[in-house]
Amino acid sequence: MRHDRLFLAWFFALVLGGVLSWSQSTPLVLSGGTIVDLTNWGKSANDLHDSVVIIHDGKITDVGPRSTVVVPKGARIIDCTGKFIIPGLIDGFAGMAGQAEANANLYMGVTTVVASSDDRRGHVDLHADPSPHIYLLDSIGIADDWSLLATQPAWKDKLHEGPRPAELDPQDTLRQLADTAKLGTRVLWLGPNLTAANTQLVVARAHQMGIVTYGEFASTPYRVGIEAGVDALLHMGRYELGVIPDELQRPLVDDPLGSAATTALDYSERLPPTDTHVRAYAKFVAAHHAALMPTFSIYYQQLPDHRNLWNEPAAALLDPVRMFNPPNRETGELDYPISNWAHHLPAMSQRWMEEGQRKKADQSAMRLWRINEVFFAADPHYLAASGAPVSGAFPGISMHTELEMLVRLGLTPREALAAATSNYAMQFNWNELGLIAPGRRADIIVLDGDPSATAWNVRRIANLIVDGNVLDREALLTLKK
Repeated sequence: MRHDRLFLAWFFALVLGGVLSWSQSTPLVLSGGTIVDLTNWGKSANDLHDSVVIIHDGKITDVGPRSTVVVPKGARIIDCTGKFIIPGLIDGFAGMAGQAEANANLYMGVTTVVASSDDRRGHVDLHADPSPHIYLLDSIGIADDWSLLATQPAWKDKLHEGPRPAELDPQDTLRQLADTAKLGTRVLWLGPNLTAANTQLVVARAHQMGIVTYGEFASTPYRVGIEAGVDALLHMGRYELGVIPDELQRPLVDDPLGSAATTALDYSERLPPTDTHVRAYAKFVAAHHAALMPTFSIYYQQLPDHRNLWNEPAAALLDPVRMFNPPNRETGELDYPISNWAHHLPAMSQRWMEEGQRKKADQSAMRLWRINEVFFAADPHYLAASGAPVSGAFPGISMHTELEMLVRLGLTPREALAAATSNYAMQFNWNELGLIAPGRRADIIVLDGDPSATAWNVRRIANLIVDGNVLDREALLTLKK
C-alpha cells in the first residue's frame, strides 16, 4: 500500500511538473499594438504600428508587423489593438529597501533600479518578491560604512569611516573594485572625497571591466572626471560645481564636504545663467561622454507646479518613517523645522521663520533650474533617475515626475521616455534592456495612451510584464503579510 502511495505521489508530481514546465515555456504574444520608437536618444520616430511581439522564456524573441510575424500555436495572446508598447522604466539611482518600495516601483512601471545602500536610503533588499531587477551600486576608493564590502572581514576595518572618510590608496582601490565586481556590482559611485588621481584610475579600470561609473565630485574637478570618461554626472545641485574657479576648487581636496564645499556650491548656484563660464561648461559636458542624471525629483516640491504625491495610489504602500525628509502628508510640501530655541517664540514668528526657509529653498532650486536650462541648450544626453526615497522623492512615483520635469526642461516626451529606457542601453552598453527588440529582456509596459504625445500617458498602464511574466498590477497595492 505504501509503495502504491509513493507511486501515485511520484506520478502526480511528474504530471504537475510537466504542466508547470509547459506553462512556463508557453510563448506570450502582444498583438496589434504600436511599438514606440525610442532609439537614437529618442530623436527617431519610426513607430511600428499593428505589431506583434513574441516573448519566450523571459526574453523577446520576435518583433515585427502583424502581417508578417507568425504567431506560435498555443501561445497566450494579449490583444494590444489601440495600445502602445514601451520597455519597462529604469530608475538609474534610488534606494530599494523593502517590499513596499519594490511594489511601488513595479506598480508605476519601473522594472529596473540601480540601487544604492546609504545612510538616507537604507540597505538594498535583495529578497523582495516580486521586485524590479536590482543593479547594485557601490562606492569606490573611500572608507564607507555603507559599502557592499563593509561587513566582509577583509574590508571591515579598512572601510570603517571613523570621524572622516579616508581615501584608499590606489592598490586598495583596485582591490576593492575587483572584490565588489565579484558581488555583481554594476555601477561605481565616485564621491566627493575621491581625488583626481584615484578618479582617473577607477574610471579607466572600471571601463576595462565593463562597470559603469557615476560622478558626484568635489575633490576631483568635474572637468578632470569628465575628461577621464565618467559615464554619468549625478544630481542637479552637484554637477554645477564644474563652473567654479581654481581658487574655490583647490580647498575642496582637503574639505570636500565642509565649509569649502558650501562656499563652492553657493558660488556655482548663484552664477548667472548668462555667464560665459556656465555656457562654456555646458558645451564641454555635451561634447564629452558623460550623460546628465539630474534627479530633478529631489527638488520637485521646491519647483513650481508640483502636486501632493501622497495622493498617488502607490504612495499608500510607503511609510514616511522609512523615507528621508518626506513631504507632509496633508500638504504635500516639505517641512522646514526651525531650531529648538525658536519654539519659545510666538506662533506667528515661528511660521514666519519656517516660510523664510521655504522661500530660500525654493529660490535655490529655481537658480539651479535656470542653470540646467543652459545645460539643456547645449544638447547633452540625459538619464532619468528619481533619487528616492529622499527629500520628497517617492519610489516609482517620482520616475514619472522626473519624466514630466525633463519635458518641462525642454525634452520632447519621446526624448524624456528614452532617458528612462533606451538611453541606458546606449550610454552604458546595457544591451539586455531598454528596447522592444529580439534578445532583450521582456520587461514591457503596455499603455492606453501615446507616450510620445504627453509624458502623462506613461502612467496609463494597461499591462505590466516583467521577465516575460504578466503581473497583476492592482495586487501590488496590497503588501503580503
